[in-house]
Amino acid sequence: MLKRIYNDHPNEKHIQEVVECLRNGGVIIYPTDTVYGLGCDLNHKKALERVARIKGVKLKDTHFSFVCYDLSHLSEYAKQISTRTYKLLKRIFPGPFTVILKATGKIPKIFSNKKKTVGIRIPDNNIIREIVKQLGSPIVSTSIHDEDDVIEYSTDPELIYEKYKHQVDLVIDGGYGMNVASTVIDCTDENEYKILREGKGNLDLIY
Repeated sequence: MLKRIYNDHPNEKHIQEVVECLRNGGVIIYPTDTVYGLGCDLNHKKALERVARIKGVKLKDTHFSFVCYDLSHLSEYAKQISTRTYKLLKRIFPGPFTVILKATGKIPKIFSNKKKTVGIRIPDNNIIREIVKQLGSPIVSTSIHDEDDVIEYSTDPELIYEKYKHQVDLVIDGGYGMNVASTVIDCTDENEYKILREGKGNLDLIY
């Protein structure tokens, strides 16, 4: 199913339909403030396995991010952080960044107990944040890549739907996406942040 939702004023009924899909173990493709993402409810094992299959990876080897509504979920999935790092997160979120933090033991065991870090994402996009807020828990997220060597990420939701309609339950058309992914910052060392991938986002906000 391809469902049009507007970022400025997401339709409550449409948001609830997406939330129900996720609660029932559905896999969705959705817009962010950067590239389109592929995701599911963090707590659905079979849905997580489907996402991994679509990406062509083993679930235990994945590096999926968690999309959160705000920083309130942080303590559940990330170990206690310093005041400096918390101030950084307040500066950059919501925004086009993914932050790598030390994981707590509450990361679902399906990811294996060896998972020491977690990627946190709070996109500046009303659609996906409202979905996560209504769902009440983060969704697992990974970006949609394009098979074209020149175009790294697919940006047209209708073309994305044509490609993935038999693999996912729902594609949200939130307008054209970006073709630049988020900037990834490793914050596991409180004394030295490392930029693992430079993408969209103002690097001046980091330091």
